[in-house]
Amino acid sequence: MTYSNYIFAFLTAFALGLAATYLVRKLAIRLNILDRPNVAPERKIQKSPVPLLGGLGIFFAFFLTLLIFKNQIITGYIMPKYLWGIFLGACLIMVGGWLDDKYNLRAKKQFIWPLLATLAIIGAGIGVKYLTNPLGGFIWLDTVKIEILSWNGVPYYLTLFADLFALAWLLGMMYTTKFLDGLDGLVSGITVIGAVVIFFMSLTHDVNQPATALMSLILAGAAAGFLVFNFHPAKIFLGEGGSLFCGFSLGFLSIISGGKIATALLIMGIPILDVIWVIIRRSLLEKKSPFNTSDKKHLHFRLLDVGFSHRGAVLFLYALTVIFGFTTLFFKGFGKLISLAVLAFVMVILGLVLVLIYKNKQKKKEAS
Repeated sequence: MTYSNYIFAFLTAFALGLAATYLVRKLAIRLNILDRPNVAPERKIQKSPVPLLGGLGIFFAFFLTLLIFKNQIITGYIMPKYLWGIFLGACLIMVGGWLDDKYNLRAKKQFIWPLLATLAIIGAGIGVKYLTNPLGGFIWLDTVKIEILSWNGVPYYLTLFADLFALAWLLGMMYTTKFLDGLDGLVSGITVIGAVVIFFMSLTHDVNQPATALMSLILAGAAAGFLVFNFHPAKIFLGEGGSLFCGFSLGFLSIISGGKIATALLIMGIPILDVIWVIIRRSLLEKKSPFNTSDKKHLHFRLLDVGFSHRGAVLFLYALTVIFGFTTLFFKGFGKLISLAVLAFVMVILGLVLVLIYKNKQKKKEAS
């Protein structure tokens, strides 16, 4: 596959992303599915209602472009059942997202849809068979297989550890992008960056998966088309379905590109560490539900508190994502482990600095 094919696929997805987002925005306004600043105002920073359902724009652009380029994607490695599983999972996320954007579902009811989407992926046979041990060799996850049925003489197995890992991984990625979705253009922009990193990783000699590279670049184009409308000041928001779909897509792409979990961790490292801290804080310190999103103590909100502009905070997090994401192209094995350790250290220092600056500003306000 030539680079001109990749560029054409990206531009096709980008154009469809623009068109689909424009139409979805009109639909959301017509159906009165809007994010209103007077609903849960403690988390809202916009001053006027903004249309939701934006994830549908990325969804339509992504799958329409996949359909156009299906002959270049369905290879010996990417099987049709993988794409059907991905499509079914994405549809479930979109249905749940639509219901939440319209009726503001409770957290327990929201969780059903990403769980079903994850099960659709696992049912399609997409899983993590092994993890690369940074100290050498592999950690195999497919050692325990349980046959659950046989169809036309073909056995279907529950691969216990691999499927459990895929379940936890995909849910973790989805809820990371869900919690991250607090500033205009943040999640959609990081999705573009992450997809581009996976594109280059898929073309390396060690991976060599042109079909996965093509899927990644299609996702990047679809998200970039949406980002035109979503960058500050946003004309449309991702909504529940969109924020979950971004994590879902990066999650399954990191799996089918050969279980590049370390790659995805470096791409999403800052948001993942932020989510882990927020869950610990809410569960252990504040005795709240970890799924409660009604506060502004995430890293991206802290950046605003210490004086970053809206765009400045988003661009700063883009930069961190680019720096750590692209290190995965140059480091292997133990080098990636070192990169993850550095990432964690940066996150801790950044968090401490932001908290100290914020407290200092609050003291000065009280003194004046």
